[in-house]
Amino acid sequence: MFWGENPSTIDGKGRTSIPAKFREALVSVFGDERFVVTKATPVDLGDGAYGRGLSVYPLSEWNELERKINANEGGLPTSQLNTLKRQILGAKEESAADKLGRVLLTPALRLHAGLEREMLFVGMGNRFDIWSRETYRRVLEQDEKNFPVDNALGI
Repeated sequence: MFWGENPSTIDGKGRTSIPAKFREALVSVFGDERFVVTKATPVDLGDGAYGRGLSVYPLSEWNELERKINANEGGLPTSQLNTLKRQILGAKEESAADKLGRVLLTPALRLHAGLEREMLFVGMGNRFDIWSRETYRRVLEQDEKNFPVDNALGI
């Protein structure tokens, strides 16, 4: 599984290094070094703007997500289902890290997430997200406002 916040940078060619513990989890937990990078669910920042990042799924997790979307297991109306297909399925890039643990993020995905230099890898359990540092700071501010104080999880 993927946990923790891991700072990183992206170079001028669009390469970044995936944290070693995430690369190890891809193989040890999910059995494959390959993964899919796509657009993350946008986060409403509360001021009319949305925080945009990227989500990285181990190939096995991605295949299951793709199956659920294509089967419309959520029972979404056609307009919402097509939005998911365009935003999530349409943007996907399958990849694997090189020998140095680097991955090339496409210009379209970098532009979508506003990735220029400083960034963070954020573990989310069965996937990890990639955020620009500034966007992630704003997402966390909004998360504090949205934090479920009275919840059944006992947090």
